[in-house]
Amino acid sequence: MADYPPETRLGPGAALRRRGIYLLPNLFTTAALFAGFYAIVQAMNAHFEIAAIAIYVAMVLDGLDGRVARLTHTQSEFGAEYDSLSDMVSFGAAPALVMYEWALKGMGKLGWIAAFVYCAATALRLARFNTNIDVVDKRFFQGLPSPAAAALVAGFVWVSDDLGIVRFEWIQYIAWTVTMYAGITMVTNVPFYSFKDINIRKSVPFWVVLAIVAAMTVISIKPPVILFLLFVGYGLHGYVLLLRRRERPPLVPPSGEAS
Repeated sequence: MADYPPETRLGPGAALRRRGIYLLPNLFTTAALFAGFYAIVQAMNAHFEIAAIAIYVAMVLDGLDGRVARLTHTQSEFGAEYDSLSDMVSFGAAPALVMYEWALKGMGKLGWIAAFVYCAATALRLARFNTNIDVVDKRFFQGLPSPAAAALVAGFVWVSDDLGIVRFEWIQYIAWTVTMYAGITMVTNVPFYSFKDINIRKSVPFWVVLAIVAAMTVISIKPPVILFLLFVGYGLHGYVLLLRRRERPPLVPPSGEAS
């Protein structure tokens, strides 16, 4: 067999260079992808609490891969594309299928339509984020980010299962509403704070460390309930920001200045 040179010629003046792939950030992305796939498998086996927890694990891993890439200067176009595909599984397909298997299956067409709307909205949200990444305000997301939407959907399943709420007809309609709300809010223009302006390498006052310890203590008391309430608050705060922006009076130029 002939040995190929480092550059494989495609034609006159064209060359395809072999590009290496950074291992560390893509390991986190692969782990997030595995967690999302694992959630789907567990939902198919009716282990809904485990499935919901797996989606939360995927959310943590998804937040780490980007941080690791920036801290180690290993960002790459491959990593960005791989991350989006992983997000589509972990925060699009997985939450939709978990919710469908848990509550929406018994609603017939209404059930699978809600699951599809959520899944399609995730794909549209990710596509819009990738194309607008250089033109939007970094401090705010345009629409509900897909990990937070997944946390809303999976969190509802987790907290209901933890509290022993039986899946009666009324809970199915609440589950349908949560799924549709999360899906539709992802593709709106509602601003959601991104926390990207927080510098983790900057020194902070001592009270910040105490606040983090207190928050972790509170979450540990009842993780399903506290985490779900936190993401409900986050999922609503964007509309509060939108209303506050609309209520601000327009800027009037001082007298004597051209309008």
